[in-house]
Amino acid sequence: MNLIPEIERKSLAEIKAYQNGRLVELLGYLQVNSRFYQRHFEKYNIDINTIKTVDDLVEIPVTTKDDLQKFGQDFLCVNQEKIIDYVTTSGTLGEPVSFPMSSKDLDRLTYNEYISFGCAEAKSTDIFQLMLTLDKRFMAGMAYYLGLKKHGAGIIRNGPGSAKLQFDSIARYSPTALVTVPSFLPKLIEYAENNGIDLNNTSVEKAICIGESIRNNDFSLNTLGKRIKEKWNIKLYSTYASTEMGTAFTECEMGHGGHHHPELLIVEFLDDNNQPVAKGEPGEVTITTLGVESMPLLRFKTGDICYHYEEPCACGRNTIRLGPVIGRRQQMLKFKGTSIYPPAIYDVLNEMEAVANYIVEVSTNELGTDEIKVIVGAEIKSPAFAKTIKDAFRAKLRVAPEVVFAEVEWVHKQLFANESRKPIKFRDYRK
Repeated sequence: MNLIPEIERKSLAEIKAYQNGRLVELLGYLQVNSRFYQRHFEKYNIDINTIKTVDDLVEIPVTTKDDLQKFGQDFLCVNQEKIIDYVTTSGTLGEPVSFPMSSKDLDRLTYNEYISFGCAEAKSTDIFQLMLTLDKRFMAGMAYYLGLKKHGAGIIRNGPGSAKLQFDSIARYSPTALVTVPSFLPKLIEYAENNGIDLNNTSVEKAICIGESIRNNDFSLNTLGKRIKEKWNIKLYSTYASTEMGTAFTECEMGHGGHHHPELLIVEFLDDNNQPVAKGEPGEVTITTLGVESMPLLRFKTGDICYHYEEPCACGRNTIRLGPVIGRRQQMLKFKGTSIYPPAIYDVLNEMEAVANYIVEVSTNELGTDEIKVIVGAEIKSPAFAKTIKDAFRAKLRVAPEVVFAEVEWVHKQLFANESRKPIKFRDYRK
């Protein structure tokens, strides 16, 4: 039976009552310890004594990534000597932001991944191969390691890349689970096929997929998820997290969205006017962290647009479930009259086995509108293949961006330019 904290079995009303109490505690803590929120409350004439429930949060203006980048140190709530570890965001949408962490914060992070891996049916008998970086101030790699250690599971710290090394570890240590960016799995599949490795005769039973979606909004596997499952019959679990929230939404065995951990996070879904969206509408994931000592955040807008679901899950958890990320608010494109988020472009490209990798570049043309160029890494570079790609875009998105070809290795280097911890597929050069 999966590990399910008691609060996550409660009704939504009981969960809300619990969070109301935690919110009041947090507001008092911020009022005393956070220079940023002291100014924030004063600037907007917020009397925290009037904020009693989660519903009252709409009275407090949101916190943004710009706030973090401009006033980072003013969010810090503890003295420097309490800091144990330093992590930074990836900086995908701007300059990286530092998040110092106390011992208490590391304990919270450990608990988060302990229960998150519990969602994904982790057991002490499992051996997890971590195919991601544990250095470069990356919170996630450390979090996965700490959570799995608490489970008592075996851990292989392989790091990203090198299909040869990944299969060497699979042969040596017989891992039952992988933690990886899902777009790396087709590369492992290709390596196995080229080297006579029977994927479905290895020890691997499941993969925890990070950083990219493997599902559509109806929870069916998307193109990338299908490509993996067609060749490798392993269980796929999707997980969504960010450094700012220090919390993960991980799928259970039902595969119907990532579960919210209400003991760690208050989550809202907001429209363009920072108001809660109507039921069944997508909204920007906006979080208030609970139990964070060093840099707690209040109504922080992540930029990620998602659907959410409130119906109880068959796994026994009654918490809100998060659907796959539709896109990032700042990355929405208006191309030839059509609104597009980059993941829709990725989905078309992921469907084509001849496409090894790619970068999507966006700029502003002389008319002041969005222009899209897709740089495709592929062995085939013919006009006929370019037409095939454009036809696929028109079929799925109704419009076709410019397509140019490049060498696969060159595209790979661009994806990980400046020693990026994860592939940067989207480049925004708009004015």
